[in-house]
Amino acid sequence: MKELQKKLQAQMDKTIEALKYEFSTIRAGRANAQMLDKIRVDYYGTPTPINQVGSISVPEPRTLLINPWDKSAMKEIEKAIRNSDLGLNPTNDGDVIRLNVPALTEERRIELTKQAKKASEEFKVRIRNERRDANDKLKKMQKDGEITEDELKRGQDDVQKLTDKYTKEIDVLLAAKEKDIMAV
Repeated sequence: MKELQKKLQAQMDKTIEALKYEFSTIRAGRANAQMLDKIRVDYYGTPTPINQVGSISVPEPRTLLINPWDKSAMKEIEKAIRNSDLGLNPTNDGDVIRLNVPALTEERRIELTKQAKKASEEFKVRIRNERRDANDKLKKMQKDGEITEDELKRGQDDVQKLTDKYTKEIDVLLAAKEKDIMAV
């Protein structure tokens, strides 16, 4: 039963890490290289992550610089950025692609906050699914005679406590991200 709890905790930790990564891709008015992580560039017919076709740097708080390793990919990189949901307009000087991250409008902040809330809800569903799977395993163990009914009840209580803990952590992360987005 302890083994089951350790596995569940490890799964939930991974879920929290995935949410943190998801939040890092939602821009909050400042330039950061992770905001480009979801963009795929059509590189010789293969959708390739943008960070695999060039180096990304942040020379100023509101500027991203993409230095493609293959200059022939610049048009495709520009196209991928324009087609993304980031709302950025790339400028190409022949050597590098410059992205100026504009200050967020109130409307865009509200939109990004909704995006963050939606992501946090999806991750809460993942946590609840992990809880359901763990409870199913506990019931099977009890049915197979591996644990008693009291141990089943205790195990389910422990699983619920873990679920509550990680759900609260998601709420804390969401509150921090909302504050980050709404900060002027």
